[in-house]
Amino acid sequence: MNKHIWKVDLVLVLVSVFVLMGIVGYARPLVIAPLDEYESVDGEVLFEFDRADVLLIDDNMDFTTPDEYRVAEGVKVGLEPGIYYWKVKGVLGSEIRILTIKSSVELRLVETPDGFSVVNAGNVRLNVDVYNGNELVEKKKLDIGGDIDGGDKFVGGQDG
Repeated sequence: MNKHIWKVDLVLVLVSVFVLMGIVGYARPLVIAPLDEYESVDGEVLFEFDRADVLLIDDNMDFTTPDEYRVAEGVKVGLEPGIYYWKVKGVLGSEIRILTIKSSVELRLVETPDGFSVVNAGNVRLNVDVYNGNELVEKKKLDIGGDIDGGDKFVGGQDG
């Protein structure tokens, strides 16, 4: 009789453990995108996840000053170049993932009614020296999407 009760107790404990594991597994958020260690020069990042309603993004793994987004489904977030840590929270929290937005320095020549201008087509501010021939005409800080009219030679790099 005592042996029979012990077997019933063992079965009940094992079933309870499996049920709890199933509940906890289902409660854990499902993180879909971006993949861990994702790298891009495009600062617009689409975060996709399920069973979570809060997205946390921070520049440190301790999440001391996270940006918090309350969302029901995926969300697109604009990020500056840098390394970011992110996770989602629902009933439980997800694992921490890393993503990197790389700097992109790019100048593009655009035709205008008066000739041509140079546009900052990258994702960072630029310091640009504008020359006419060998003469330095202007030193300019060029915002993202900003343009320069005039000059025939441009030398520069990332601001900061």
